[in-house]
Amino acid sequence: MRALALSPEHRAQSLRAMASEELDILVIGGGVVGAGSALDAATRGLRVGLVEARDFASGTSSRSSKLVHGGLRYLEMLDFRLVAEALKERGLLLQKLAPHLVHPVPFLYPLQGKGWERLYAGTGVLLYDVMARAAGRTGVPVHQHLTRRGALKKVPSLRKDALVGALQYYDAQVDDARHTMFLARTAASYGADVASRARVVELLREGERVTGAVVRDLESGEDLTIRARQVLNATGVWTDETQSLGGARGQFHVRASKGIHLVVPKDRIRSEVGLILRTEKSVLFVIPWGRHWIIGTTDTDWTLDKSHPAASQADIDYLLEHVNEVLETPLTREDVEGVYAGLRPLLKGESEATSQLSREHAVGHPVPGLVVVAGGKYTTYRVMAKDAVDEAVFGLADHFDRSVPRSTTEDVPLLGAEGYRALWNSRHVLARRHGLHEVWIEHLLKRYGSLVHEVLALVDADADLGRPLGGTGDYLRAEIVYAASHEGARHLDDLLTRRTRISIETFDRGTGVAQEAAALVAPVLGWSEEQTALEIEHYLKRVAAERESQTMPDDATADAARLGAADVVPLT
Repeated sequence: MRALALSPEHRAQSLRAMASEELDILVIGGGVVGAGSALDAATRGLRVGLVEARDFASGTSSRSSKLVHGGLRYLEMLDFRLVAEALKERGLLLQKLAPHLVHPVPFLYPLQGKGWERLYAGTGVLLYDVMARAAGRTGVPVHQHLTRRGALKKVPSLRKDALVGALQYYDAQVDDARHTMFLARTAASYGADVASRARVVELLREGERVTGAVVRDLESGEDLTIRARQVLNATGVWTDETQSLGGARGQFHVRASKGIHLVVPKDRIRSEVGLILRTEKSVLFVIPWGRHWIIGTTDTDWTLDKSHPAASQADIDYLLEHVNEVLETPLTREDVEGVYAGLRPLLKGESEATSQLSREHAVGHPVPGLVVVAGGKYTTYRVMAKDAVDEAVFGLADHFDRSVPRSTTEDVPLLGAEGYRALWNSRHVLARRHGLHEVWIEHLLKRYGSLVHEVLALVDADADLGRPLGGTGDYLRAEIVYAASHEGARHLDDLLTRRTRISIETFDRGTGVAQEAAALVAPVLGWSEEQTALEIEHYLKRVAAERESQTMPDDATADAARLGAADVVPLT
């Protein structure tokens, strides 16, 4: 499979192509489910378009716990089908679909009760491992029982009175924003037309049938009419709003649940493994993340601005309070490098029976020509996409007498997966050949897989791009340029928040490298000096608004503070 670049030129060509010829399926929403649906449809041989109002993964799909997991707590709810499905997907992602992006991660579960708790929790984790192996190759080791001494050796930061022993088990993690972008780029390589910064402002109808959409190119202001035999609404927490554009009353509705996460430096918690802790409401994760820890999450209703959900001081204090219950040296607000908030799209039924679907997903066909998919969890995106495209295919067969092949995505690796393990084994050769330290090659392989050659070609052509961004950062300057030329990044916010995670991995939230990053991509994206200055100004205002919101006592005041920064970068 030849890797197609999501360049500025490709975006323009995609919009023209979508407007010039009727599509089989137009997918609305560039999150993980929308991008996965575009890939599923394209690999069935369908003519597919994908439009996203902002950046790929700019909503929920860049603000998750970054875990690919079966969900141990769903076992306690006796939701065995959901756990089995998710564990199968975890194995596929680790072993076949995205081994360069999805990696095993160990977790320690402290035991606080003697005897009965070890039996109860141990049985659950054993079942978790058995179900994973029943689903196929897992890619992770089996769980272990640990004494208190053994647990403290792995996590010296734990208070001695916080546990009597522990269980260690494995799940997996992913950079969610990069994985979603890879889905969109892989879909494009299989023939889908994909475009970010393209907002649907109207659903077209002929009689009761939805026949396409009016899409506004937010970069040019031009409105495009895109005709499609089926329109697939995969807009997550915006599902209801998108349905309403066509005057359709949904079969189900989505409510937003806010989850926030904190990022702290690795040296603040001495541990070899992640942690999973019980709270009075749910579970709390402490997740290894490079030179950092991610701590989360909360679960509270959110009825305010969906584009930029805000974390309040109360949210931050809640997480710190609960994680500090088990730490020898408590964390403080000064230890927090980054904070991010995301919204889970939970199904909200009109009866008690349908509300039970809230942690699963549903697919509906509210009017002819319009398919809606909502709910679910990140790990099972591929199943959600398959089910949604199956429903669209049913509509194609019923109305247009089309015969379409079954889904093939279980056997379609993402770009960068093929040859990844061989390159990992020979990373010392790549380091010597391109004049970079082996640590940088490992970093690049885990972000690009076998596409690493495209990034290294930039370094070979300009040795200055082989230097770290900001002098001592975690990313090479070449990665910033590559994000704009190959990965669909259109604005500075895309670069520092999603193509890299600098906005949550540094105490200054990326303000210190904003000017350098903007200067690097200005020639690629055709920015004038005025536009470059606007990009920097917009990013600095966004960070300032987020910081202010995180000092506010509640959701309402935090939301008001966050809305102090504009949603979209103005264009000169």
